[in-house]
Amino acid sequence: METKDMIWKLRTKKGMSQEELATKTFVTRQAVSRWETGETVPNTEELKLLSKALDVSVNTLSRYPKALICQCCGMPLEDAVISREQDGAFNEEFCKWCYADGKFTYHSMDELIDFCATHMATEDYTEDMVRAYMQEFLPTLHYWKTYESIGGHDAVNEMEQKLMDEINDLQIDGMPKVEKLYQLKGDFVNLAYPLPSGASVSFLNDNATYLGAQLPCVFGGERCFGVVADVGFILVCTYEENGENPELVLYKKR
Repeated sequence: METKDMIWKLRTKKGMSQEELATKTFVTRQAVSRWETGETVPNTEELKLLSKALDVSVNTLSRYPKALICQCCGMPLEDAVISREQDGAFNEEFCKWCYADGKFTYHSMDELIDFCATHMATEDYTEDMVRAYMQEFLPTLHYWKTYESIGGHDAVNEMEQKLMDEINDLQIDGMPKVEKLYQLKGDFVNLAYPLPSGASVSFLNDNATYLGAQLPCVFGGERCFGVVADVGFILVCTYEENGENPELVLYKKR
């Protein structure tokens, strides 16, 4: 099904008017109408907002949806089992059992293999067969490639604490102390910051995994702080709800 037909189908199924969908996606009613007639196609940011408003993944909204699998356990992904970020947005890299609310469930491949061997084994597919398959398959997935490249669970914890110390030492006006960093998918936090020329620039890799957090401003108001970091940099920004009107506060190489 084409994107235009999917938007119309999901909107009408929810009993939502074009005006209501326009409000949720920060566009005009005419823009929604053009999407539904196929005159225009939503851009990447608009698809993310449509995903949240219509409660389906961006993949489902795509004209040519991909066959997704969890990049931690390898489970085939459909909307019912795709993981969510803390704000309810879909994270299409993982299933809801491996990643939820900004947190990963498994920090050890052996722990995941033990769970799968116990729950996937059958009379014809023994625990030893499950283990052998998972030991060969899991290292090919993005999560374990990234995790092992960092150095495993202890190294991740050590890096997280060091990053929090560095971020807090910056003493950014209005930003509270960072007490926890979560592993976040790049395309969820890769905001486009406006330049004086009218162009915009993004600094992150949509397919990478970063450590980050969202923090309320100590002075109140609608804007909040976003922190994203990895072994090479620290980025601090502010933005409004749904990442609207982002402003870069700091980008610092480590």
